[in-house]
Amino acid sequence: MTHPLILRVTRDGVTPETERPDAEKLLAGDPVHTTWSLEEKEGLYSGLWQATKGKWKISYDEWEYVYIHEGHSILTDAAGNETHLKAGDSFIIRPGYAGTWEVIETTLKDYVIVA
Repeated sequence: MTHPLILRVTRDGVTPETERPDAEKLLAGDPVHTTWSLEEKEGLYSGLWQATKGKWKISYDEWEYVYIHEGHSILTDAAGNETHLKAGDSFIIRPGYAGTWEVIETTLKDYVIVA
């Protein structure tokens, strides 16, 4: 039985949105981002996000919690410090983080964003 105040994190039955990074942010490849939005209200966003190989610039104004289900990505900050993200990893990106996101292997993550 499902409780009406509990939302299962799944792609089943959710229509995905597909997009690519803005051209001015793209650094390599032709990455495709697919998002299954589950919650969007009052500055809170959550769902699943998948990206294919490529590299683009990122800049965070919001707080984001992420859990990696599959794949391999590398976040590189402005100072050149790399953080490898692989299946089973969870992390928080804080406002002010800037650098690049590079997908080495198609990556699927859960996310919760507080704006």
